Formats: sequence, structure tokens, C-alpha cells
Amino acid sequence: MNKPTKPSSIAPAGISPEEWQARVDLAAAYRLIAHYGWDDVIYNHSSMRVPGEERMFLMKRHELLYTEVTASNLAKVSMDEDLDESAGVNRPGFTLHGGVLSGRPDVNCAVHVHTEIGMAIAGLKGGLRMVSQQAIRFYNRMGYHKYEGITEDFDERKRINADLGQNRAMIMHNHGLLTVGTTVRESFVLMKYLLEAATIQLKMEATGGELIEVPAEVCEKTARQYEHHDRGRGAADWPAYLRMLDGIDPSYRN
Repeated sequence: MNKPTKPSSIAPAGISPEEWQARVDLAAAYRLIAHYGWDDVIYNHSSMRVPGEERMFLMKRHELLYTEVTASNLAKVSMDEDLDESAGVNRPGFTLHGGVLSGRPDVNCAVHVHTEIGMAIAGLKGGLRMVSQQAIRFYNRMGYHKYEGITEDFDERKRINADLGQNRAMIMHNHGLLTVGTTVRESFVLMKYLLEAATIQLKMEATGGELIEVPAEVCEKTARQYEHHDRGRGAADWPAYLRMLDGIDPSYRN
């Protein structure tokens, strides 16, 4: 009978406490993405800038399932290199995340998913509509990127960054969704709300009824309110996610 392993709370030799905490948080995000069913076998990625090493970032090793990701087995790579699967990381994931983190010094974490709901909203010409409170979080804070194929070409990075701009999220047409933040918590929670907004919109549109669009001035007011709440007490939900994960499988901390 397998015995549960005790999670490690002490940074291994050669890893700063700050980097170890970043690793724990990012590993938790991968496990949470799997828990919510947003993973895609070994594909899709989330990334985290290494504290104190601005040009380095963490991401999943290519061959691992999301449920196999732990703090210690995350790959640490340079966004200035040109890496592919031979280096143990997925080329499209490295290209996308290295480019976004390189182009946005204010961003420390990015979450990217290919869920069916995300793909559905990404295939709608009209994009995300302001028909729910969840959607309003992204009012005038959403970028859109034209589909160019699998993200392997470094030249696409500048177009991705231009389309993302200073926004909190981006819909990649015919591809999927991307959210960014200063912390893992922020990026993950933004993705949760973006997927909820997409789900609500698609269900509403499926009724064939006339949708109530929220007026622009109310959208801007509410979006600003969300930015305030996301930086304040509303940010306290990340520890609750970690407690939930610890009750399910604390091995992500190893």
C-alpha cells in the first residue's frame, strides 16, 4: 500500500527560498488546471518568472502530465535561448511563454489553455461579449491574436506581444486563451473567470434570445473595481486553493 509522502517546505540546496515558493505555486497551478479539467495531456503550459533572475522562467517538462508536475521537476530555462523538445521543453510553449515574459516586465506568470470552451470562444469573430459580470473583468483589458499555426516561430513573438499589449488576457483565435499576472494566483484566477465568462456567453447565445449588453460606462467602472479587488483582500483565495490541493495530493510540493 502506498503511503502519502510528506511535502517539503524547505528549499533544496542551490535554490533560494523565493524561487522555491515560486516553484510550489506554479506546480500547484498545474495540478489545479488538471483538477478543473483544463489540461490537454502533456500539452498547454503555464510559466513563472524566477524571482531575482529576470531572464529565467519555470515551465513544465515536456513529457510530464500535469498531475506529475512538482516543485522540484519544473524546468528552469532562459527566455533568451532557442529551445525545443531536445532540451526537455515543448517548443511552442517555450516560444509563447518566453516571448510574453520577455515582452512584459510587469508580468511574472502566464497561464495558457486549450479547453473546448476556450477554443469555442476563440473561434467567434465577435469575441468576448459584456453579457456577464465575469466578462466585465476583461472590458478593454483583452487582446486578440490572429491564428498563425502552431506557435514555433520566434518571429510571432512580437505580434503576440503587440496584440497582448498591456492587457490582462488574450484570446488567441482558433487556438485558446491566455491570462497574465504578477503572481500565479492572479493568472490562475483570471483564467478561471475568463472560462466562466466564455461558458456563460455560449450558453446564453445558444438560447437564441436577445442578450443584455452592459453599457460601456458601467463596464469600465466595474473593470476598475475588479482591478482594485484583485490587488486587495480578494487575493486571499490562493491559500484556500493550496489547502484543497494538500487535501487531495500534496506531492506537488515535493
